[in-house]
Amino acid sequence: MDLAEAKVGIIGSGSWATAIAKMTLSNEEHINWYFRNPDRVKKFKSKGHNPNYLTSVAFDTERITFYTDVNEIIENSDAIIFAIPSAFLKDVLKGLTISLKDKFIVSAIKGLVPDDKLVVGDYFNKIHDVPDDQVAVISGPCHAEEVALERLSYLTISCKKTKRARQFASKLHCSFIKSVISDDIYGTEYSAVLKNIMAVASGICHGLGYGDNFQAVLISNAIQEIKRFVDTVHPITRDIKSSAYLGDLLVTCYSQFSRNRTFGTMIGKGYSVKSAQFEMLMIAEGYFAVKSIKEINEKYKVNMPITEAVYNIIYEKISPAIEIKLLTESLR
Repeated sequence: MDLAEAKVGIIGSGSWATAIAKMTLSNEEHINWYFRNPDRVKKFKSKGHNPNYLTSVAFDTERITFYTDVNEIIENSDAIIFAIPSAFLKDVLKGLTISLKDKFIVSAIKGLVPDDKLVVGDYFNKIHDVPDDQVAVISGPCHAEEVALERLSYLTISCKKTKRARQFASKLHCSFIKSVISDDIYGTEYSAVLKNIMAVASGICHGLGYGDNFQAVLISNAIQEIKRFVDTVHPITRDIKSSAYLGDLLVTCYSQFSRNRTFGTMIGKGYSVKSAQFEMLMIAEGYFAVKSIKEINEKYKVNMPITEAVYNIIYEKISPAIEIKLLTESLR
């Protein structure tokens, strides 16, 4: 598969999909872009920007072919980037009749596929028969809002074939995006899932009034918890201090743009899960991820006190103040 000439398709219409479209159009003359809602496509074409997300980013719509049929965009694309919440992936693909076997699949989804409890790359391999060397993962640290502002950001592109990772990275690399290549597809995916859970914990603590001193302890324990889990699930040599792991964790736990931290902050301040989700109008992947990770960890039995605390608060409805107080006794 020659990715240099591959036609790029993006599935998703949110802020991260919009940021990826901006990056890609810095290098590609044309992209395909899937929106589920035809009305949004009409508004996009008339306004020259995404009507709902990153509205400051202007696009030349002559360089974009919009689709509202997932089969059509897949048929007309070679490299397909999925940038939608993990909870919606199966719904988007439920009417799929086009095979994905010959496509290069890129996951920009930072969550697990619910029910299946699979990272996205594994889901495409096991459910849609995509060879594992034709799957890549995009990870941060990189927030869509800073891409919109063209602030320097770094992406890690992971694929079992690093040559393909490098070829695909060239489609995103530009003056404000630098890329790092990795072959640790499972480690970077699981780390991207777990850092969202840790960011929810960080937000809960912030909402409860814990300060920077405690946040530093929480995050240093969080990277250890991530390392224990990814080393157990996929035991290879990796540097957990590199940007795909520690960097992505830090920005998600500390950034003003982190929806998972925002969600956690609201929970810490006393919002119910439903009211926090309603007010945010965006998906916090950590909400879905913590349930799946807890279920997966029933097999591995990794010591994960922060994950357990977030699960107990969100799903068992234990008081955030009580649960975090208990957590403080286990951190070092």
